[in-house]
Amino acid sequence: MNSGLSPGWQGWLQDTLTARREQHLLRVKQPLQSPQGPQVRVDGRWLHNFCSNDYLGLANEPALAETLASAARRMGVGAGAAGLVCGHHQAHEALAEELADWLGVESVLLFGNGYLANVGVLQALASKGDAIFQDRLNHASLLDGGLASGARHQRYGHTDIADLARRLGDDSSRRRLIVSDGVFSMDGDLAPLPELVRCASQHDALLMLDEAHAFGVIGEQGRGSVAHFGLATDALPLRIGTLGKAFGVYGAFAAGPKLLMDVLQQTARTAIYTTALPAALAETTRHALRLLRAEDWRRERLQTLTARLREGLLAQGWQLMASSTPIQPVRIGSSERAMALSAALATRGFWVGAIRPPTVPAGTARLRLTLSASHGDAALEALLSAMAELAPEFATETCFRD
Repeated sequence: MNSGLSPGWQGWLQDTLTARREQHLLRVKQPLQSPQGPQVRVDGRWLHNFCSNDYLGLANEPALAETLASAARRMGVGAGAAGLVCGHHQAHEALAEELADWLGVESVLLFGNGYLANVGVLQALASKGDAIFQDRLNHASLLDGGLASGARHQRYGHTDIADLARRLGDDSSRRRLIVSDGVFSMDGDLAPLPELVRCASQHDALLMLDEAHAFGVIGEQGRGSVAHFGLATDALPLRIGTLGKAFGVYGAFAAGPKLLMDVLQQTARTAIYTTALPAALAETTRHALRLLRAEDWRRERLQTLTARLREGLLAQGWQLMASSTPIQPVRIGSSERAMALSAALATRGFWVGAIRPPTVPAGTARLRLTLSASHGDAALEALLSAMAELAPEFATETCFRD
C-alpha cells in the first residue's frame, strides 16, 4: 500500500523508530483480553498485574459496572457537545458539587482527563511575563503545560525547597506559579507540601498540586496530600485530580476557590473546546466517590501490601526508592536490563512495566511495581518469590542512588 509519505518523511520516521528500538526505548501496546484487574489476560495468557494505577480495585467493581450500564440506558453514551454548548448534564453538576464537598473546597471544574486539565490550567493562568516553577520530576503533562503557556519556565531540584526559594527570590515576573506533583508518579514519594505552602506564601506565588496519584490513596477518606499533612482545606488554592486511577473510571477535575474555577471555565481551552465527558460516566464516578469515601479498608489494604512488598524486596537486596505509597519503583539502571527483567517476570506470570528514559532520567531505568487493594496475599508472595529468583542476576548492577 502506498503510504503517501515523501521519501524524506519516510526516512526520518523510519530512523526515529530504529533509534528507539536500538536504545531499548521502543514502546509497544499490549491489548488486554480481559477487564482491568489484579489478573489480566494478555496474548492468551493470564498474568498477575502489578503495573496498573487501579489502586483501590474499582476499575472492574461490579457495582460500578451496573451503575454505568443503568446510567447509559437513561442518559445515553455520549455528551454530544462541549459543556458550554449543550453537553453539560445534571450528572456533571452533581459530580462537581460532591467532589467539592469531599475536598472541602468551594468549586470544582471537570476536564476530559488529567493531561487536558494540567495543560489547560497552566495555559489559562500563565503567559508571557509570568513565571512557572516546577519540580524537576513533575509529570510530563505539567511540564508540557508550562512550556506551552509562554511563561518563563524553571525546574527546581526534586523536592528541594531551598532551590525553589532561591529561584523565586531572584525572579521579578508579573505573576508566579509553583507547580508540583503531590505523589510523584515514577518515584512514589510525596511532595513536601507544608514547606511548599510556606514558600508560596512568602513569595506571593500561586501553588498548584497535581494529586493524580494521591486522591483516593492517602489522607483521611482519600482526600490526598492536604489531609495527609493535616493542613487546612484552604491552605492550597489549586488541586488537580484524575478520575482514572483510584476512582477506577475516567476524567479529571480542578478544585479550589469559586473565583479561580470561574476564571478557568472562561479561559481553560482544554475544557472549553472539547466534548464533555459522557453523563453516564459522571454518574458512575459519583458512585465511585461514595465507595472511595466510605470504604477505608481499601486504603488500609494498600498500606499493608506496600509494607510487605518493601520489606520483602529490601531483604532480597533490591534498590528501592523512598516511597511509602503503592508506587514501588525498583531501580535497575540501564534500559536494556530493565526490559530484560520485565520480560523475565512475564515468563513467570507477572506483568510489571519497565520505565525508561525519557520518562525517567538516563541511568535510572526501573521496574514500576504498583499495588492494588484487590491484590491477594498469594499473588504478592508469588511475586516476591519470582523477584528472589531473579535477584542474583538483576539486583547487583550499580545504580544511581538518591
